[in-house]
Amino acid sequence: MKYLNETVGLSGRRRETHVLFLFFGLLALLWPVAQRSVQLFDPLSGGIDPNIWLLILLSLITFLLLAGVVWWLLKRCWTAIGLPQTEVLMIQFKKLELWQQLGFYLGSFAWLLFVAALCLLAIC
Repeated sequence: MKYLNETVGLSGRRRETHVLFLFFGLLALLWPVAQRSVQLFDPLSGGIDPNIWLLILLSLITFLLLAGVVWWLLKRCWTAIGLPQTEVLMIQFKKLELWQQLGFYLGSFAWLLFVAALCLLAIC
């Protein structure tokens, strides 16, 4: 049986991490440009509070911590119930029709976005 761990290499994860850091670095560099462009179009607008970065960082930490705890609880409940390993389920997921996979991805993304928005709302 072919497992998911054999198909995903470590180099792919490193590349994704580099792209993620590059993306966040680019966003951090564009922050002052965004402030100036807002003030250019509306001279009466004030500067954006610099402490907002701390709130965004705190909400991201809260979201990642919450996601980690939920994943840990899912794994514990998963083994207690006696369900198959997640690798086996991922292989079975590939056997689904394309529209079923897409529906699952969109539903998961919607829930992830909803939880992230709630974490940001709880901090602010």
